Amino acid sequence: MSENVDTTRAPRLIGKPASRVSRLFESRQLGWLAFAVAVLFPFLLATNYAMSIATTAVIFILLASGLNIVVGYCGLLDLGYIAFMAVGAYTSGIVARAWDLPILFTIPAVLLMCILAGLIIGAPTLRLRSDYLAIVTLGFGEIIRLTANNLAITGGPSGIYGIPGIELFGLDLTGPVPFYYFCVLVVALLVLGSARLGKSRLGRAWRFVREDEDAAEAMGIHTYKVKLAAYIFGAMWGGLGGMLFAAHLSAISPQSFVFLQSALVLMAVVLGGMGNTRGVVVGAVIISLLPEFLRDMGNLRYVIFGVVLVAVMVLRPQGFWPTRAYEPEQPDTGQPGQSGRKPAEPAIGKGDGA
Repeated sequence: MSENVDTTRAPRLIGKPASRVSRLFESRQLGWLAFAVAVLFPFLLATNYAMSIATTAVIFILLASGLNIVVGYCGLLDLGYIAFMAVGAYTSGIVARAWDLPILFTIPAVLLMCILAGLIIGAPTLRLRSDYLAIVTLGFGEIIRLTANNLAITGGPSGIYGIPGIELFGLDLTGPVPFYYFCVLVVALLVLGSARLGKSRLGRAWRFVREDEDAAEAMGIHTYKVKLAAYIFGAMWGGLGGMLFAAHLSAISPQSFVFLQSALVLMAVVLGGMGNTRGVVVGAVIISLLPEFLRDMGNLRYVIFGVVLVAVMVLRPQGFWPTRAYEPEQPDTGQPGQSGRKPAEPAIGKGDGA
C-alpha cells in the first residue's frame, strides 16, 4: 500500500533555514578558535593568580559538560552533581596518599568509584521523574558531603592535604602554567567526547527521552537503561573533574562540595543552553569568571551577580546559545518519489541492551 503513496508532495522538515550568524556559530572552526584562545592566554597574563582562576574555570567547564549529559541531553534534573566531583577528588587523594602513587595512576580507581556511585544512586531512583528525582539527587549530594565530614579516612572536617600534583612521562606539571595546559588538553578532549556522545545513536535516544519519555518508551527505547547510561557518563566526567580539582589545590575538604557548587554548575548549563555543548562552555566561563571580575565590589558582587543572572533568564530564557530545534532540509535527488533523505536509523530498543 505504501508503494502507491506519492511522496513528492509530502511535507518537508519544518524549520527556517539557518541565518549567516547561525551558520557562523555552528562552524567547526569556532571550537578551534576557542582552543587557540585558551592556549595563548598564558602568553598574555601568566601571574599565579590568573593561572589559578583560569585553571578553575577550565575544570568548571569539564563539570558543566558532564552535567550537560545528564540535564541537557537526557533531561534529568540533578541537584547533587557535585557529589560525583567529591567522589573523584576523595578517591584520587586517598589512593595517591595511601600507596604513594602519582595522581594520574588513580584514574582507574576514580572511574570505578564514580561508576559505582552512579549505579548506587541511579539504579533505584531513575524510575522517578521531575521534582522527585531532583529531591533524591539533592539528598545524595548532601549524604556524600556529610559522609566525608564524618569519616576518618577522608580526614573529617579537615579534609585531605598533601595530594601530589601531575607528573607525566617524567615531566613535572605541578607549576601553574604547565598544569593549566594539561587541564586545557584533558578538558578539550572530554568536551569533544561529550559533544560526540550527543550526536551518537545513544545521544539521539537521550533526546527522545528528554522530549517525551512515554513516547520514547512506546517507540521501543528502554528509557531506564538509557537514563542510567547518561547518569554514569555524567558521573565519570564529574569524577575526572574532581581529580583535577584535587591536583590543582593539593588539598580538599567537605566545604568544597556544598550545594552551592551544584547550583552553580547547573546554572552554567541552563544559562549556556541545555543540550548545546558550545553554549554550556560559554555559560561555564561566564559563571566561573564573573564573580572574579566583581571581586573589588566586596559583598555587593553577589547582588550584582544575582541581578545579571535574573536579567539573562528574563531576556534569554533558552540560554545564551540554545540548541537548534529543527533539522536542516535535505536536498531532493530530482527523481520522482524520492526526497534524497537517508532512512532514519532505528531507535535504541529494549533488545539492544542499551
